[in-house]
Amino acid sequence: KGSFGKVCIVQKNDTKKMYAMKYMNKQKCVERNEVRNVFKELQIMQGLEHPFLVNLWYSFQDEEDMFMVVDLLLGGDLRYHLQQNVRFQEDTVKLFICELAMALDYLQSQRIIHRDMKPDNILLDEHGHVHITDFNIAAMLHGEMRLTTVAGTKPYMAPEMFDSRREAGYSFAVDWWSLGVTAYELLRGRRPYHIRSSTSSKEITHMFETAIVTYPSAWSQEMVSLLKKLLEPNPDQRFSHLSDVQNFPYMNDMNWDAVLQKRLIPGFIPNKGRLNCDPTFELEEMI
Repeated sequence: KGSFGKVCIVQKNDTKKMYAMKYMNKQKCVERNEVRNVFKELQIMQGLEHPFLVNLWYSFQDEEDMFMVVDLLLGGDLRYHLQQNVRFQEDTVKLFICELAMALDYLQSQRIIHRDMKPDNILLDEHGHVHITDFNIAAMLHGEMRLTTVAGTKPYMAPEMFDSRREAGYSFAVDWWSLGVTAYELLRGRRPYHIRSSTSSKEITHMFETAIVTYPSAWSQEMVSLLKKLLEPNPDQRFSHLSDVQNFPYMNDMNWDAVLQKRLIPGFIPNKGRLNCDPTFELEEMI
């Protein structure tokens, strides 16, 4: 259960298929001023379906609660596995980058910026494939519009979101920066910049201008150069399309149809026999 909602596992009677069902108390939604957010999240999710997202299948309500029925993913989120001190091998992270790039490319085609890409919001299925969840602060972009509101989790937010000359705004490239930070963290167990949620915007801007990101010598040159393309401070030069990743020499050996069909076996398979979350904390914090 979470702040004003709970998650349970449900089964659809006719197909016997299992799902996760998230339910939220309507009164609490109103009290917390969350109604608009919840409806926006629903509206965005209703239009989406992709192998590397947590997809919404049904939504309904009764007098007390609103219900969302989504893909059931039992492999735990990537934050949990980082906390368990899993060090992800380079090949595993390479496949994660491919899968997540396909998801981001799909979101872009639907004009959606996620704005909160981070290990906490990436869930694994039992085979170890990644799925993006939590569209709570996602935004829809119309035409050439750009966003100016600051939203997200500071350690994963792109430099252009902190720009004091924000008239320029930001666009889809912010999610690709977050992908870079996430990939680096999965490989290293810590992030490329020492930014906390409490770090001020001014300090963060200064850090982006002065800090030098270090890459362990054990990492392949190809992985390092890909991460540098994702962690490019200038959004116009940053990799921010699937084609950028697909055409990168490091990805020459990738069969992209096989990636999309989940035919490639991830190097990390979550534990089958165990609950892949900390029951005391996680089931409280799920939503």
